[in-house]
Amino acid sequence: MVTIRELAKLSGYSTSMISRVVNNYPYVDEEKRADILKLIKELDYRPSSLARNLSFGKTRNIGVIVPYLNNPYFEQIVNGIIEAAFYHNYKVTLLPTNYDPAAELNYLEEFSTKLYDGLIITSKINSLEKILAYQSYGPLVFCEYVREESVASIYIDREKAFMDTMAYFAEKGIHKIGITLGRNERFSGSTKLLLQLAEENFEVFDDSHVFRNCLSYEDGYKAGQFFYEKNPVQGIITNGDEISAGVYEFYRDKQLPLIVGHDNLLISKLLNLSTIDYQLAKCGR
Repeated sequence: MVTIRELAKLSGYSTSMISRVVNNYPYVDEEKRADILKLIKELDYRPSSLARNLSFGKTRNIGVIVPYLNNPYFEQIVNGIIEAAFYHNYKVTLLPTNYDPAAELNYLEEFSTKLYDGLIITSKINSLEKILAYQSYGPLVFCEYVREESVASIYIDREKAFMDTMAYFAEKGIHKIGITLGRNERFSGSTKLLLQLAEENFEVFDDSHVFRNCLSYEDGYKAGQFFYEKNPVQGIITNGDEISAGVYEFYRDKQLPLIVGHDNLLISKLLNLSTIDYQLAKCGR
C-alpha cells in the first residue's frame, strides 16, 4: 500500500500539502488539490486512521484494563463502558491482565505513547503510586475506591453492602458464617474490608471460615464441600452468583445454609438465591 511519503514523491508536492488535501483543509490551491486527489484515486491511497487521529491529538479510543474477560462482575462493568462509549462515538479496547503486574505496566506504557485517549482501570494490581506516574499522559479513571483526591474514581459502597448482608444474617438468627474469596486481602481492599467486618460482627470467625482462590462454579462446589466437611456454617457470603450456584449444587441434597452472592445474575433468580446488586453496568457507564 502506498504511503504518504511515496505519494508526495510521485506527485511532486510536500507531505504537508498532501496531508492538507487528505484532511480537506481550506486555503489549498484548487489546481493542486485536483492534481493530488486524482493521484490519490489512481493509486488507491488510504490514509492511516491512527496517524490522522494522532495528528489531531485524538484516537477516540479508550483502553479498559480488566483482570478477566470471563468474569461476570467485570463483564457487567465492561458492558456499561461499551454502551456509553458507543453513544459518544468512542471505541473501546479491552486490555486483560489476569492480575499480572507486568501486563498492566505494558498497557500503561502503550497509554504513554498516545495509543488511547484515556484509560479506565476496573481493578489494579500495581501500586497506585506506579500507576499515577502515567497520569500526565491523559485521563485515568478507576472503577474502585482510590485514596487520592486528584484521581477520578467510580466505586461501590461495599462497606454498606457488607454491613447490610451481615444485618440480614443476624435477622435470620445466623451467627456462624463462611466466606469465599477470589483475591487475597493483601491486594484487595474489598477483601480486607469484608474479613474485618466479619471478625467484628461474628463472635465465631477466623481464617478457618474462609475458602480462598474461589473463581468459578467448580470452585464454588469445592467451597461447599469444604464448609460441609471441615467447618459447618449457617450462612455463606460468596464472591459472586456463579460461586453461589456451585455451593448450591453441592448442598442440593443436604441442609442448605443461607447463601448470599453478588452480581445479580440470572442464575441467582433461577435458584432463588440472595444476591447483592451493585448496578455494575451503571458503574461502567
